[in-house]
Amino acid sequence: MASIISAAEATLAERTAHLLDRVDIRLADTDEEREDIYRLRYEAYLREGAIGANAHKMLHDHYDELDNTWIFGLYLDDVLASSIRMHVTSEEHPVVPGLKVFGDFLEPEIRAGKTVLDPTRFVTDHQMSRQYPGLAYVTLRLCWMAAEYFDADHFLATVRAEHQAFYRRTFGHRPICEPRPYPSLTKPITLMSVQHEEVAGGVLRRYPFFRSTFFERRMMFERFVPVTMGGRITAGRPGGASRPVPAPAQAELQTN
Repeated sequence: MASIISAAEATLAERTAHLLDRVDIRLADTDEEREDIYRLRYEAYLREGAIGANAHKMLHDHYDELDNTWIFGLYLDDVLASSIRMHVTSEEHPVVPGLKVFGDFLEPEIRAGKTVLDPTRFVTDHQMSRQYPGLAYVTLRLCWMAAEYFDADHFLATVRAEHQAFYRRTFGHRPICEPRPYPSLTKPITLMSVQHEEVAGGVLRRYPFFRSTFFERRMMFERFVPVTMGGRITAGRPGGASRPVPAPAQAELQTN
């Protein structure tokens, strides 16, 4: 039976679609962009009591520097409004942040060749999130796009217990285990997962603004200039270092 979209959901969809037209999404590649994001993370996590104060007033870790990392900042009127970080596993890059705590579940899946998408460090500016209720959905839309682009076998959510209901309602995530302590955080987190293909139809009926074209997804996740090294396709900044590109899902030309 097709899901019934409530008036509240329809209003949210309209507002979020309008917000999408205003948001500037940027891959954080410069030190300045990343430091702004690290400060936003710190403020958000500190406000929720998830971390203790530090002298630098930034929140970052070594996962920010991995080759399979995408860190995005979303800007409204050139002001940083939200951010999210994503890691995608491949044979060359099997590490994601969730492995540190949930390795008993994730390691066998990664060794079996499963593609794991691990979004973390999702934060919004406090004032802007109150002014624009759709900001969270606009930000998490990037995760949905990544799950489709990389054909993720596991689209993870490593979240605190009080956030489980949101991810279950929005994406259909299911909890894998009980909450566990995470280093550097004051509150335990739970591992949740969903496979994009299993829930795509229902999610898009409820949240049509999650739709994207293949070309939009490629623009977001193939952020480097392709080069060839030793017969192997890699991707690198012009004049800079290169890194392997995780294989995307099969390209399709229509919007879906």
